[in-house]
Amino acid sequence: MEKAMNIVRASLKDLDQLTILFDAYRVFYKQMSDLSSVRIFLEARFKLQDSVLFLALSDSNEPMGFTQLYPTFSSVSMESFYILNDLYVTREYRNQAVGESLLNAAKKYCREEHAKGLTLETAVDNPAQRLYERLGWKKEEGFLHYFWKTDAI
Repeated sequence: MEKAMNIVRASLKDLDQLTILFDAYRVFYKQMSDLSSVRIFLEARFKLQDSVLFLALSDSNEPMGFTQLYPTFSSVSMESFYILNDLYVTREYRNQAVGESLLNAAKKYCREEHAKGLTLETAVDNPAQRLYERLGWKKEEGFLHYFWKTDAI
């Protein structure tokens, strides 16, 4: 059964709820739980205003999930766009349109900011691909993704 929810742009006042969600998100991706470091990381995002976070809350104000966007630019089109870097829905709220609502909030925000759009990357076996495609996301063909990692000090 789908529950009522409210999608809000998160702020520093939401740090406690987001810290717990973000830590669970990292654990989902096989990282060690580290609430202290998560809190420091998220607090810096708010203070530096270098990301945009949306939080899904139940009608009883329980955190259901979040998404985080990072602004960037396209030199070719000379337009801004956002990287949808994180999307997480707690286990108990999966399959209840929480992820879809968060994605739609991100799309709405991009329109309001007159951004070119949103980009994301996901694992080839991530079942969320069906959701992305149903909501109008297009898989880019003909591009390769590379990553360079600095040497450990």
